[in-house]
Amino acid sequence: MVGSDSEPSTISLTESTPDAQLPVVAPDTLKGKFSSMIANAMENNPYFAAGGGLMVLGTGLAVARSGIIKASNLLYRQMIVDLEIQSKDKSYAWFLQWMSKHPQRISKHLSVRTNYVQHDNGSVTTKFALVPGPGNHWIRYKGAFIRITRERSAKMIDLTNGSPFEIVTLTTLYRDRYLFNEILNEAKDIALKSTEGKTVIYTSFGPEWRKFGQPKAKRMLPSVILDQGIKEEILEDVHEFMRNGKWYSDRGIPYRRGYLLYGPPGSGKTSFIQALAGELDYNICILNLSEGNLTDDRLNHLMNNMPERSILLLEDIDAAFNQRLQSGETGFKSSVTFSGLLNALDGVTSSEETITFMTTNHPEKLDPAIMRPGRIDYKVFVGNATSYQVEKMFMKFYPGEETLCKLFVEAMNKLNITVSTAQLQGLFVMNKDKPQSALDMIETLRHSNHVL
Repeated sequence: MVGSDSEPSTISLTESTPDAQLPVVAPDTLKGKFSSMIANAMENNPYFAAGGGLMVLGTGLAVARSGIIKASNLLYRQMIVDLEIQSKDKSYAWFLQWMSKHPQRISKHLSVRTNYVQHDNGSVTTKFALVPGPGNHWIRYKGAFIRITRERSAKMIDLTNGSPFEIVTLTTLYRDRYLFNEILNEAKDIALKSTEGKTVIYTSFGPEWRKFGQPKAKRMLPSVILDQGIKEEILEDVHEFMRNGKWYSDRGIPYRRGYLLYGPPGSGKTSFIQALAGELDYNICILNLSEGNLTDDRLNHLMNNMPERSILLLEDIDAAFNQRLQSGETGFKSSVTFSGLLNALDGVTSSEETITFMTTNHPEKLDPAIMRPGRIDYKVFVGNATSYQVEKMFMKFYPGEETLCKLFVEAMNKLNITVSTAQLQGLFVMNKDKPQSALDMIETLRHSNHVL
């Protein structure tokens, strides 16, 4: 009985006597007092308890979100790769052209590019090309999905052409990164193939060079008939210049060459330059010195930033500076000054590795300052048709007609007039495949002698 009475007494003492739990609930320490205060507050204030729970939950969610972001960024860096192409890079235009023709493409943002051509007969040809515009696009290339983002800056501009600065970003899985090189090479090949076997003509537009019209079929050098030996001598001089870059460098001589072709209109000066560009596989940059908004600084910039493998052509150079001031100053009434042209040709800031051709119908009007070596290194007269040219042109248009060719040359000599190669060509074109008719109409050259 004693044992059974003592056990309930122990339980009752523990439940009813607070002092028995003092060492556990409220230890005599600062941490204990703070814990007791928090416990009492949560017990007596359910709103405080709920707020604490929310705080703990929010903290947990924030930590989890931060962890997810860090994990996703790590995963992105490990599994995703980006390629950035800026609009100032040459491959930018190549890639956009390639992408516009890619069949497996999803684009909801398009831009229109209009090609407007007005022909000599007055007719107009217009072609519209829809190219990917700013925004997101998707393509599938060799089984891989690639996201393409085209971004256009509203605050930055491309200083080379004044257009808004743009960036195209390609994004794909890291394992497919090798496809970037394949895409760029494919885009380059397509772009170069469009101009293969053709000569691209550039003209100045603001501070940059832009393609003028469509690339032209290369003109073959034998198609231009100059007097005996002229073509061969110029071609040999150009080849010698191109072979001796190190020779110029070793002697500290600026690596550039200037040519002047002078003679009457219609003698084939410009045609020869076009054929020479085709022979060298070069393009042509035509610069009009009498252009109203062309300044010395812009001229210098253009001549120092020509497209690679290009011939600079300054046509009718006398016409740009035929109003020199009588006071002896070097200024001209045109926007470009004479001194500005000289500095662009061989000044401190002049370009290197350039081939410049100038043409004029009136060499006597050129200032002696422009004729010195370093500005014009090689000059040659390209005149009206000689007997040699008459014979070669007749045989070019009428192969195998040696007898009629001899009669035609004799008839030309009897006329005793000067005729340009352009006039001869006009006569032959008028009598296609009719050599006898050309011979019969030779007298018309006398009446058209004043027509250039």
